[in-house]
Amino acid sequence: MKLGLQLGYWGAGPPRNAAELVAAAEEFGFDAVFAAEAWGSDAFTPLAWWGSETRRVRLGTSVVQMSARTPAACAMQALTLDHLSGGRFVLGLGVSGPQVVEGWYGRPFAKPLARTREYVSILRQVMARAAPVVNDGPHYPLPYRGPGSLGLGKPLKPITHPLRADLPIWLGAEGPKNVALAAEIADGWLAIYYAPRLAGMYDEWLADGFAKSGRSREDFEVAATCQVVVTDDPAAVRAVLKPFVALYVGGMGAPGMNFHAEVFTRMGYGEVVRDVGRLFQAGRKEAAARAVPDELVAEISIVGTAEHVRAEIGRWEKAGVTMLLVGCRDVASMKAVAEACQ
Repeated sequence: MKLGLQLGYWGAGPPRNAAELVAAAEEFGFDAVFAAEAWGSDAFTPLAWWGSETRRVRLGTSVVQMSARTPAACAMQALTLDHLSGGRFVLGLGVSGPQVVEGWYGRPFAKPLARTREYVSILRQVMARAAPVVNDGPHYPLPYRGPGSLGLGKPLKPITHPLRADLPIWLGAEGPKNVALAAEIADGWLAIYYAPRLAGMYDEWLADGFAKSGRSREDFEVAATCQVVVTDDPAAVRAVLKPFVALYVGGMGAPGMNFHAEVFTRMGYGEVVRDVGRLFQAGRKEAAARAVPDELVAEISIVGTAEHVRAEIGRWEKAGVTMLLVGCRDVASMKAVAEACQ
């Protein structure tokens, strides 16, 4: 099982020990370091800053939000960071949700699957650099000929030669159609709140995508966000994790269109989702966290003694996960996780 350090996105300011954690990831044999973004810090800059001190680990985004940049702008940042890292960059993309896309980026959220397909197509064209980039689709037309256009747009190839035409593109996906799309057009799936118990269902979704593209799972990566904590007091750790689950169930999506909540509903926790959402929306965040059951947290995390963690990692690997993205807070906990994986 590969390990990836998930730095996430910042709160009010940058985490003080991020550079130390990145150095430890390199030392302890982690495969990759990932950064994320929401509506504050971006995902590319931290990787360039802290990743400049690394020589081996891959540097990935988990995820950059598609509506934050045009496909061409995203490709420019990706090829630049791939050059600077010597071919260690992984581009993880996600559509986010309508509250962020329309409220923060000022873009329409409709037709996320079609937008993703066009976005990735343009990225592939840029990286291939075989011909000037063009796109006839309605979401990201190149050249642009719509309202306000001067009609002078010219198809272009990137000035900079991409280091790799096959720079890996992974998709953050939660629903069945989006997961299938990842298998069809991407090189990996970034899974949030993965549950090994449902591996058969996920395999069916992925198989649909592979069937459409004619590709196989052999070189496809499944990177699952999973809190891995070696501890003799798992109950205390799960209590710490519950507020984060409540936040994503009740606060990271609009009522009636919360993709994270839908994940837990498919897992069989529909009543929990309703209770947590109701409490969170009413401002009762502590009560919402208490409404998250232990068994739910246990399904999406690995918490316990080193022996338990080692056994659970093996179970996740058998379920099809190739990498665990862990959010360690200190070097000691990172070392314990790395040793449990050996």
